Amino acid sequence: MKCSKENTVSWSNEVNNVYVADNGRIRVEIDLAHGVYACTRQGFFELSEVYSAFRWQGREYHTGLYDRHVLQAEPQAIEDAFGRGIHWTIRHESSTIPTMEQHFYVYEDHAFFLTKAVIASAEETQVRRISVLKTNKLTAAQPSSPQDELHVLRVPYDNDKWVRYTARPFPHETESYEVTALFQPESRNGLLIGSITHDVWKSGIRIKGEHAGQVDELEFYGGAAGEMTRDVLPHGYVIGTRIESPLVLVGFYEDYRDGLEEYGWANTCVTAPLPWAGGVPFGWNSWAAAMSNLDYDLYTSTSDFLKHEVQPLGFENDQTLYINFDAFWDRFTKEEMEDALRRVRNNGHLAGTYWTPFAFWGSVTQFQDIVEGTNGQYTYTDILLRDDAGEVVADIAGGLAIDPTHPGTLARIDWFTQKMIAEGFSYVKLDFMAHGALEGRHYHPEITTGIAAYNYGLSHLAKKLSPEAAGRDIFVNLSIAPMFPYAYAHSRRISCDVFGTIQDTEYLLNSVTHGWWMNQSLYHYNDPDHAAIYRSCNQEPTSWHEGRSRFTASVIAGTVLLLGDDYRNLEAAERAKAWLGNQEMNGLARLGRTFRPVEGNFGDRASDVFVLDRLEDSSIIYLAVFNFSGKEAAHKSISLERVGLESNQSYRVWDIWEGVEQEAAKVLQITLEPAESKIYKITQSKA
Repeated sequence: MKCSKENTVSWSNEVNNVYVADNGRIRVEIDLAHGVYACTRQGFFELSEVYSAFRWQGREYHTGLYDRHVLQAEPQAIEDAFGRGIHWTIRHESSTIPTMEQHFYVYEDHAFFLTKAVIASAEETQVRRISVLKTNKLTAAQPSSPQDELHVLRVPYDNDKWVRYTARPFPHETESYEVTALFQPESRNGLLIGSITHDVWKSGIRIKGEHAGQVDELEFYGGAAGEMTRDVLPHGYVIGTRIESPLVLVGFYEDYRDGLEEYGWANTCVTAPLPWAGGVPFGWNSWAAAMSNLDYDLYTSTSDFLKHEVQPLGFENDQTLYINFDAFWDRFTKEEMEDALRRVRNNGHLAGTYWTPFAFWGSVTQFQDIVEGTNGQYTYTDILLRDDAGEVVADIAGGLAIDPTHPGTLARIDWFTQKMIAEGFSYVKLDFMAHGALEGRHYHPEITTGIAAYNYGLSHLAKKLSPEAAGRDIFVNLSIAPMFPYAYAHSRRISCDVFGTIQDTEYLLNSVTHGWWMNQSLYHYNDPDHAAIYRSCNQEPTSWHEGRSRFTASVIAGTVLLLGDDYRNLEAAERAKAWLGNQEMNGLARLGRTFRPVEGNFGDRASDVFVLDRLEDSSIIYLAVFNFSGKEAAHKSISLERVGLESNQSYRVWDIWEGVEQEAAKVLQITLEPAESKIYKITQSKA
């Protein structure tokens, strides 16, 4: 049968109490006799004997243990932001444990389904771990070659402590956060599993395989907490008579990269990104150039240099630049700050500032300091996050967590945002945000998990920075922060801190290799950190190729294009004037589009080839190629078919940096000097 006259998702009751939903691309089989289900896309992956589970009263209970498994009602036709499809619910019932529901959503035009688990009880229940799907049986298509061995993608929870994405073959055991992909690198076939709601739970995905190409354990669960989430306490309990898991997408893709991009889109169907009407921010940030030595002369001279020496070359967007303070701006005197901001505005620039809303950097002797904006009602000891015994939760990177739900914290947010708006700032970098998502005992009694508290505090902050509250647009950037939730900022740093060496560039591009899809979905722009194209104040000067590769990496990242040098240095100034006038590079940056990797099976290293296609002019693609060795030259042979071009065509390949052209067919041959990169504009040759 069909759910409705026009709905093309079929629903049938097969033998042995098995129900099947099929949209022609994916098939979901519900086995009511055993309380499990299977899902597959023919020729790709199959998950079988899948169940949901939760921990309660010291034990785990899964759907296969229940006495009765019933279809709650005939599937209902639905039409929502994902499209048209059907929704059905399976109830698992026993007399001694809370009822468990499994909800399924299959849509007409997608190779994914959505699912969630719900614990239902007449009495209030508390749960801190709920498994949406769990199985020991996953089958992948046979690899086409030894190079097509099954890999698993580990996505970090946040971007702190120079964490890396990894993509490794089995045997392997890992935990990913919020989303993972199992993929075969050569064919690019992939299975994607990821959460698309982020209001209460931190989600983890456990994957284990003891033999090549084999997955022995797979579990997607809400309740992740540990070293990688920066938590020293277990995940908080979720309490109620109906406890819902995260809503999870399970998709089967011919190209796992398309799957990650669709996953980004699916999130926005549930929660829209923060609106931004402006373009890509171009400008400068003070951290690499000065760190704790930031002073009036550096800040003002940078604005003057960029205004008179670089902006006329074409390095700007919307006819302006952002000149941004980082940490230690509070060392300026009131008079210095007022005059610095006046100088920047006279140059036609916009000023940006920096804050850590959920981190306290003082010593124990400062616990009794009055919290700004509270009129003496609260001290910092009142608003610090604590555990159930009243002990302050352990620090991260020297900073103690502030409880985002405390009224003193909200008053402090009001004070800072009012000050920032009054001083005329148009950009704010919010740092060390993971502090706000730590597990602990929160002031607000109904908020029992770190992510719920983080949403609460960030929501308040976002309202105070909104155009309605500020009277103008303020660009909101998250620096060190969890990937989710995302709807409170316009951009997020795609990696941890990045400076100017080729090793920094490779680390940044590891995050682009597996996180490019966040750009123009979760966030308007990925932020590749400020581009130090000569040197940061704590490093030796970089080589010419290193510096230019660092700038190229920023351009292909998506991007928030902020510089990071002290241009009072002659070589830094010369590089800026030599490179920042390249109009093709500036035009690419203004697109705000992240290049995606051509390959993704590099362990914990970055891809060295990235492509930008699907442009408005479909006859053009851009290709970026990197040599991550700072000592050895590299020769690369790049398959144009693998990049996405026709193998039987000849192409014009324009080197954007060097301004030279070559012809290529089937394979593009490139030789790169140590730390060198190339970026090409490729068009089909005229017959």
